[in-house]
Amino acid sequence: MITSTSTQRPTRQPVVLYVEDDALSREVLSFYLMRMGLSREEQIYLFDSSENFLEQLRALPVKPDVILLDIRMWPVDGFGVLAQLREQPDYTGIPVVALTASVMSEEISLMRDAGFSGCITKPIDQASFAHSLTQILDGEKIWKIY
Repeated sequence: MITSTSTQRPTRQPVVLYVEDDALSREVLSFYLMRMGLSREEQIYLFDSSENFLEQLRALPVKPDVILLDIRMWPVDGFGVLAQLREQPDYTGIPVVALTASVMSEEISLMRDAGFSGCITKPIDQASFAHSLTQILDGEKIWKIY
């Protein structure tokens, strides 16, 4: 169960969108989220491609509370998806976190400059992921670089 100390975030479980073109990465993160008490049918949304991202996003039954983006995906990389998202007024307040195996310092700087709310490196540390997600939902910027 994800708990929060913030008075700004509703007490309901968060809705998480993960955009990732690698099937195994999607399954692993989905498993972690379900172990945290989220429902795959109501709170976990997985896009297997960045193609038509905005159409897919608008088709969701609810607006996500956080968006997790793979950086290296096709046809639009995580930076391109973030740029599309930030042009949409209805989605400007949603934290967007990069999930990536690329942790070179130049790329981290690019992520910060692009406006990501944080970065979590892959492979994801299951022991600290729930806490990191709670911090992100509470408005903190998280840069978990290992």
